[in-house]
Amino acid sequence: QVQLEESGGGLVQPGGSLRLSCALSGGIFSIKRMGWYRQAPGKQRELVAVITTGGGTNYATYADSVKGRFTISRDNGKNTVYLQVNNPKPEDTAVYYCNVVLRRINGEDDDYWGQGTQVTVSS
Repeated sequence: QVQLEESGGGLVQPGGSLRLSCALSGGIFSIKRMGWYRQAPGKQRELVAVITTGGGTNYATYADSVKGRFTISRDNGKNTVYLQVNNPKPEDTAVYYCNVVLRRINGEDDDYWGQGTQVTVSS
């Protein structure tokens, strides 16, 4: 049974930093993509950053609003994805969700979500 365990959220001051982690467990995986999304009150869930791996190289994509401030990374040996949040702003306050897309042997993809972790940016 696939499980995603998130950690690292909390209260952070503007200009501070924190790191979110998401560990994948429960089986043997072919990981197509790992990433982070967020949802603020009254808003739709939006992409923050995703990372894929091809030919031994990681490729990261970021929302324009977080470019230059957030960094996504992946530890393949631990099946864990991280989101380093630097210089956060109040508008980054949201519930952050880990997302993993796994590829089956038959080529079909399965989508998994973490339970969400609250990040609040406030002085």
